[in-house]
Amino acid sequence: MQRLLHMMLVVAIASTATPARALTQDELVAKLQAAGYANVSDVKSTAEGTTAKAMKNGKPVRLVIDSRGQVKEQD
Repeated sequence: MQRLLHMMLVVAIASTATPARALTQDELVAKLQAAGYANVSDVKSTAEGTTAKAMKNGKPVRLVIDSRGQVKEQD
């Protein structure tokens, strides 16, 4: 009985641990647009993360998106 409970616990934990999945370019663009960025272009994977160019509040911005999906504006 104890072994069965242990196996059930292992299966329950394993089923909730899903690996991180990188966003597709379309998903990334949609996420940036939802955050208020327009004209998203020049999306590239670089050593610093995924970079992109966009417009926000009528001004051009350069964006860096890290592996956790955090968006930062660069000057």
